[in-house]
Amino acid sequence: MIRFILVCITVVGYLILSIPLLIIEWIIGKFNPRAKDISSLRIIQAVFRFILWLTGVKVTVIGEENIPKDQAVLFIGNHRSFFDILLTYTRCQRLTGYVAKAEMEKIPLLSNWMRYLHCLFLDRKDIKKGLKTILAGIEKIKEGISICIFPEGTRNRNESDLDMLEFHEGSFKLATKTNCPIVPIALNNTVSIFEKQFPKIKKTHVVIEYCQPIIPSELSREDKKFIGKYTQNIILDTLKKNQELV
Repeated sequence: MIRFILVCITVVGYLILSIPLLIIEWIIGKFNPRAKDISSLRIIQAVFRFILWLTGVKVTVIGEENIPKDQAVLFIGNHRSFFDILLTYTRCQRLTGYVAKAEMEKIPLLSNWMRYLHCLFLDRKDIKKGLKTILAGIEKIKEGISICIFPEGTRNRNESDLDMLEFHEGSFKLATKTNCPIVPIALNNTVSIFEKQFPKIKKTHVVIEYCQPIIPSELSREDKKFIGKYTQNIILDTLKKNQELV
């Protein structure tokens, strides 16, 4: 329970104490947007690393060399834990925005940082707003900013990592409309950090594997039509392979 308390104190404390940082970053952005983007990325990555250190989590990372270094990509991952975002975001080398649920846009300070980090807020209940978010994501990829999305749409609360929710095919329009590489991310055992024994945070071992990139234009017509299922099967096979490592 002590880890949970420390993480809460860190998150709330940082958000409050970071108000001057938000102002400084805003000023930097007026003169040098690129410098502001990079500094915001590194600041949040440092905070996330500290939080992960507090949890005591041990992370095994596989396949990071599969991530293209010279272009924006669409990261697609299975989603079991709040910590999936921290675990993957600390690995980002390039500017990367995450697609989050629309409700998070209402959280003061947190939503400010998310906007600084090019995150997008998706309202799945409003088709028009959802389409607008997808179009915004397409523009960011064209600008060289990678996007990460968990296409199950919510955290998967099923018993096993292998029992995934259906991937929403609409999430993949960010790749099919730009032909950017899709990098599947398989996350094993992240649910054991927190959700499995809520509200306690447990010291545990997780495995993250970045799979070979998928180029939409190189897929068959059938696979491209059901690209969500195609990507999900790759993640599922990788989860099965890495089960013995956790």
